[in-house]
Amino acid sequence: MTLKPLADRVVVKMTEAEETTKSGIILAGTAKEKPQIAEIVAVGPGGIVDGKEISMEVKVGQKVITSKYAGTEVKCDGTEYTIVRQSDILAIVE
Repeated sequence: MTLKPLADRVVVKMTEAEETTKSGIILAGTAKEKPQIAEIVAVGPGGIVDGKEISMEVKVGQKVITSKYAGTEVKCDGTEYTIVRQSDILAIVE
């Protein structure tokens, strides 16, 4: 099964949260922050959303930073994805 986003939606796969701090302290499962860096898996076509023309600025394969608690989490073929609006993407990581 594949996910094909509609309108200005983007399907992303979140990266794993850090297991240790920069100083080497191992974090417990509850102390880890929700990851914000994700890889784009699929991009919707854009179009008219809420009466405005939306062109998609992101592409499949790019790494991006998303809003911390944005989007809807879905599970497809045992893999967890998050579907977000393009406006919930804060930056492209280069």
